[in-house]
Amino acid sequence: MTDVLEFPSQEARAFAFLERELTALLTAKGADDALIAHAIKALQSVYVEASDASDFSFSVDLPTPISTEQVALLQQQITQGIEALRDHHHGLVLKLAARLLLTELKLFQHQRKDHS
Repeated sequence: MTDVLEFPSQEARAFAFLERELTALLTAKGADDALIAHAIKALQSVYVEASDASDFSFSVDLPTPISTEQVALLQQQITQGIEALRDHHHGLVLKLAARLLLTELKLFQHQRKDHS
């Protein structure tokens, strides 16, 4: 069996989508190139940190003997629990990242006004 490598990766496609959407949104709001470039740079930083935060693992020591059915049930329950936690965590990280990005953009705009 061979492994199929996606190119570009799912993460690269997701970031490209976010970048396009952010650029379109800011352009529609009248942002200049400097603000858009700053926003993309901030987005990239936050996106990398958020992606790294969701990469985790753990192990579970099971008592022996344990039946195949019990193993399958435990695997299913653990997988469902992890997915629920990952979904919750992902949603929270996205909300916080959006707030951080907006705050950084506001700060960037204020700093530019102060230097004008």
